[in-house]
Amino acid sequence: MILDKFKLTDQVAIVTGVATGLGKAMAIGLAEAGADIVGVYNSHAPEDVQQKIEATGRKFLGIQANLITIEPIKGIVAKTVETFGKINILVNNAGIIRRAPSLEFTEKDWDDVMNVNLKSVFFLSQAVANQFVKQGTGGKIISIASLLAFQGGILIPPYTSSKSGIRGLTQLLANEWARHNINVNAIAPGYMITDNTAPLRSDPVRNKAILERIPAGHWGDPEELQGAVVFLASAASNYMNGFTLAVDGGWLGR
Repeated sequence: MILDKFKLTDQVAIVTGVATGLGKAMAIGLAEAGADIVGVYNSHAPEDVQQKIEATGRKFLGIQANLITIEPIKGIVAKTVETFGKINILVNNAGIIRRAPSLEFTEKDWDDVMNVNLKSVFFLSQAVANQFVKQGTGGKIISIASLLAFQGGILIPPYTSSKSGIRGLTQLLANEWARHNINVNAIAPGYMITDNTAPLRSDPVRNKAILERIPAGHWGDPEELQGAVVFLASAASNYMNGFTLAVDGGWLGR
C-alpha cells in the first residue's frame, strides 16, 4: 500500500533546532509518522516538544548543543546510538540570521552564520552518514535551505550564502553517498511564521510587500512543512536525491 511507504515506524530521527518554529513542527510530524526523536537545542529545553512527541507514543531524547562550533557533533551521534542503537534520519534545521547592510557587515556575524548554517551542517551530515555506512542501512538526510538558495534577498549576505551553499552541498553529497543508499535532499521554506521572520512581519512595509507576492496570500505555518519532511524521510522518496524542494505558497513561481 502506498500509504505504508510514508510510515516511519521505529525509525530514529535527529532534528536540530528542535525547540521552536520549523524544527519543533517537523519533529512532531516525524513522531506522528512513527519516529523516535533526538532533539538538539541550543539554550532552552523543549519541554513542550517532548510532551507532544511522547503523547504520540514515541520516545524523545533532548541534547543541548551549540552548533556554532562542530565540537558537539561527535557527542550528538554517540548519545543517539547509545540510547537508540541506530540513526535513520537527520534533519539539519538549526540556523541563525544576522541583518545589516552589506557595506557594514562584520566578520564575526559572517562567521557565526556560516558556522551554524553551513559548516556544522556538513560535519553533522558527515558524522551521521558514517553511522549509516557502519549500520549498512542507508538513511535520509534533509537540510533546511531557503528561498534564498534561489534568490539574493537583501541585508543578509551570509544567510543567503549559507542557504545557497546548502543547495549545492545537498547535490554534492547526493552524488557521493547515493551508492551507500543515503538520500540527501533539502527543503526550501517560503516566508514562514518563525522567530527569524519576526522583524519582517512587524515591518508594515516589508510585510505588505511580501504578502502581495505570495500567491497563497499568507505567511506559512511551520506545520505546513510536516508533509514535506515526512515524505523526504520516508521510503516514498527513495528515488529522490540531491533535490531542494520549495514549500513556499507559490512564491518562486510568481
